Amino acid sequence: MPRSKDRNPKRRRQKDEPRRRKRIVHTFADDDFVDYKDIALLRKFMSDRGKIRSRRVTGLSAKRQSQVAIAIKNAREMAMLPYMSTKQPSKQGSRPRR
Repeated sequence: MPRSKDRNPKRRRQKDEPRRRKRIVHTFADDDFVDYKDIALLRKFMSDRGKIRSRRVTGLSAKRQSQVAIAIKNAREMAMLPYMSTKQPSKQGSRPRR
């Protein structure tokens, strides 16, 4: 029994639908260097939980994404950036312990 097209979870974009634009976080010049000491720049490539954002999200090239990831890891090792955020996930709906 064939499945209907509307039940496909990975729905393809129709030709008349507009494409979504990538969110480019930062544009680099060809001679720019990603420095591990530039914390403000590196935080743009991290989520609020401290994870490194993917290329698909940041819009960087593979080479640039690799440089950013290495710089973030170096900054974490030097204790300039946290490995994880200090926020604790809220436990909504849980009862207080007795």
